[in-house]
Amino acid sequence: MSTPVFARLEQSLNDAQIPFRVLRHEPVYTSEEAARIRGVPLASGAKALVCKADDQFLMFVLPADRRLANRQVRSDHGFRKLRFATQEEVLEITGLLPGSIPPFGSLFGLPTWCDERLADQPQINFKAGDHSISISMTYADYQQVEQPRIALLSESS
Repeated sequence: MSTPVFARLEQSLNDAQIPFRVLRHEPVYTSEEAARIRGVPLASGAKALVCKADDQFLMFVLPADRRLANRQVRSDHGFRKLRFATQEEVLEITGLLPGSIPPFGSLFGLPTWCDERLADQPQINFKAGDHSISISMTYADYQQVEQPRIALLSESS
């Protein structure tokens, strides 16, 4: 993974002929800060969470105004154990720090699961491998290019 994540993501979207907009901004570290600096609703943020479900790492993508419904996800999908990856695990798997991960598990060899509520947002926004780079694209284009597993994964924060 010597090519930066942003460059790999940009290439992937360009190869798929997916339109997107890049916004470079001051570094932000929370979903609330990101929404404010982008000038968009918090719910339009596509929050990427690297988790370990039983013995497998995967990526959950949620609207930024919601949280993972851990107990419900375990029950609905038959996971015995479900936890967030540690900062060290996230760094090892993605090469990135939490909060800068784009919602494309495919970039890291991870299955991607997307909360069905993200589809309520015609336009989604997310960090692109750096705390100071965001991408905006349509949810429909995201779903087309990433092809995540869609499920009910979140609850109100």
